[in-house]
Amino acid sequence: MTRPYELRRRAERMAETRRRIVEAAVELHTSVGPARTAIAAIAERAGVQRHTVYAHFPDRVSLFRACSAHWRERHPFPDLSHVETIELPEERLRAGLGALYGWYERVEQDLALFLRDADAVPPGLQAEDAQRYAFLVATLARGWPRRAPVRAAIGHSAEFETWRSLCRRHRLSRRAAVDSMVSLAASV
Repeated sequence: MTRPYELRRRAERMAETRRRIVEAAVELHTSVGPARTAIAAIAERAGVQRHTVYAHFPDRVSLFRACSAHWRERHPFPDLSHVETIELPEERLRAGLGALYGWYERVEQDLALFLRDADAVPPGLQAEDAQRYAFLVATLARGWPRRAPVRAAIGHSAEFETWRSLCRRHRLSRRAAVDSMVSLAASV
């Protein structure tokens, strides 16, 4: 008969192995990208065999889901609850984009790889990301005219690629980029 402490130790070892696998996968996803991350490389980095990776994560979806949760825990999306309380649409957009662009600055390299390798992400997780993005845009667009060009300008302003173009390629400061996007939304 297995003793309770043996079961507990086994569960702890399994949890530790799972954590090492997830951390190894996240390290690879954020260094070479999801599309170039092989199960063999994850196993090697985690110090386990390939079959151990598959025992913990039998499919890509479960591995990606665990990696996404771990990455989001380490790099939480900005808390926009204060933004939701701002009544003036331009000020709400300004505050929301300021927080969002600050987050983009902190996670730029990771997001660039994730975007480059978006096709490697399982469709279900892509749909979840699309829902989060739609909620973000709806929050930023509240109070603005419901015309398609206005919504498109606000949606465009929230895109990682927009921030990257303005702040990296064209070397605008975060504040100048935010001001430009608020002006764009107000002008259409």
